[in-house]
Amino acid sequence: MAQALDFLYPSSLFITSMSLVTFLSISFFGVLEILGIHLQYSKLWNSNSLRFKLSSTAGMLLLYVPASLFGIASFAIFPESDLRSLLVAAALTIHFFKRVLEVLFVHKYSGGMVLDSAIIISLSYTLSTATMIYTQHLVQGLNQPSIDLKYPGILLFLLGISGNFYHHLLLSTLRKKDEKAYKVPRGGLFHLVICPHYLFEIIQFIGVSFISQTLYSFSFTLGTIVYLIGRSNATRKWYLSKFENFPREVKALLPYIF
Repeated sequence: MAQALDFLYPSSLFITSMSLVTFLSISFFGVLEILGIHLQYSKLWNSNSLRFKLSSTAGMLLLYVPASLFGIASFAIFPESDLRSLLVAAALTIHFFKRVLEVLFVHKYSGGMVLDSAIIISLSYTLSTATMIYTQHLVQGLNQPSIDLKYPGILLFLLGISGNFYHHLLLSTLRKKDEKAYKVPRGGLFHLVICPHYLFEIIQFIGVSFISQTLYSFSFTLGTIVYLIGRSNATRKWYLSKFENFPREVKALLPYIF
């Protein structure tokens, strides 16, 4: 067993416990998505809900700003970090800061977001970011994994964040100024899957896990994969219900498979 996990740093009770909690909690919301119980944002939000609502822009900023601020602050909190720790903190900070910039300058929103959903997601992002960076600090100085995945991880992260940004740009060009109606996306990998931006986000977080090589980072990424499987499946069902001409050969997340 130990030989099979040579790509991971040793895990303390804290790291193992947080890994389990994070995986189960994020996966739980993925299962809810599959069951039709959605976090209330983007096209899957219920505009008739009586719960307190935010504009999409305000809600999305609430999602991403706290995590990006913690990422920036972590460089001061942990000033004596090794290369791997710096790379993990930098990758997470870049990811969330990119999302803030996309909210402000790229995305064109038409719906809203329920406040409690925004708080749940924001807490998840911020706590996961803080725990991943802190976990990296805890393993610093321990024996390095015998299999070094750091540099493949950097490549995967760059591929993922680039592909995610590209498909977000394509989504933003679907609407002209002041248009609110949804359209079937075109370009990029949209002819294969309806959520290629999710696919590249998964690749991005696999890259972060490879850089980190902690049990916690892989647990977070696995939980994120389960959630995005559920969310992409719900998104495909939404398009099928709204557009009679939606091509059924377009999958949810994985080309030709799912």
